[in-house]
Amino acid sequence: MNDSASPATDDRIVEDTVGFNAVLGFKLVEWTAQSAVMELPIQPIHLNRSNTLHGGILATLIDAACGYAGVWMPEGEPIRKTVTLTLTTNFVGQVREGTIRAVALKKGGGRNIFFASCEVFDADGNLLAMGEGSYRYRRSDPYGTPTR
Repeated sequence: MNDSASPATDDRIVEDTVGFNAVLGFKLVEWTAQSAVMELPIQPIHLNRSNTLHGGILATLIDAACGYAGVWMPEGEPIRKTVTLTLTTNFVGQVREGTIRAVALKKGGGRNIFFASCEVFDADGNLLAMGEGSYRYRRSDPYGTPTR
């Protein structure tokens, strides 16, 4: 893994989220060797019965951002994937509209497992949630290799 903390190029940021993350509308906006920043413009579908952002959206965003923080690879290297082993979340604020921003940092780890933490902020910089997780690198992908 490259120790460089240089931001991803625009081509790398265009690496769109897929699957559930894409359905929810998550956007990877910054990606470096030890961090990832994801954003989500809040839509009515993201709200709960109290008309505030659903906690499950925040938990999923924390999980996605932490996972990206640990799998960055330089251009030309094989794509890395990971699976979540543990995830803890703490909800400390509420929001109903605007764009939220998740900032995740890889904290450490080894050859097979890494640890990451994340904080999620509203457009005014207020802390909404925080979380941390442990992740295992996948050695192979039984479902095929993704293309960039």
